[in-house]
Amino acid sequence: MSFSHQSAFNSHMRFHTGKKPFHCDICSKSFFQKCDLHRHKRLHTGEKPYHCDVCGTSFSDRSALNSHIRVYTGEKPFHCEFCGKSFSESATLTRHTRIHTGEKPYHCDICGTSFSQQSALNCHICGSIFSTRKFSKILHCYITSKHFHFQNIK
Repeated sequence: MSFSHQSAFNSHMRFHTGKKPFHCDICSKSFFQKCDLHRHKRLHTGEKPYHCDVCGTSFSDRSALNSHIRVYTGEKPFHCEFCGKSFSESATLTRHTRIHTGEKPYHCDICGTSFSQQSALNCHICGSIFSTRKFSKILHCYITSKHFHFQNIK
């Protein structure tokens, strides 16, 4: 592998070493590259410099805008290697591929059940916590980090 600039090589090496020298001064999250820090800071500031020419919706990063534009173009550049189905977003392809591979990367810390999607785990956790009363008189929701008293749960 060759690099045209020293900075590209340095960035590549940080990925292998795990070194994240760029820190957010608001939340202390760390990043491999300065551009990733700048993109992250827009979450704190609310800045959305990328605008859709069709509907005017604004986005904090260019990749979100590009994904949005595919709604209008109908482009589906991500293809399933198993069945050939196409998707407009890579994350949707990743979730779909788990149907074929059987991968279930999301695990319940309480009972050990595994799920292919984060949303399914979230539903499982909330359903388990709110349907059983064996934990205590106060329940803690692992999704929202809120606490509930039994008498307040309907």
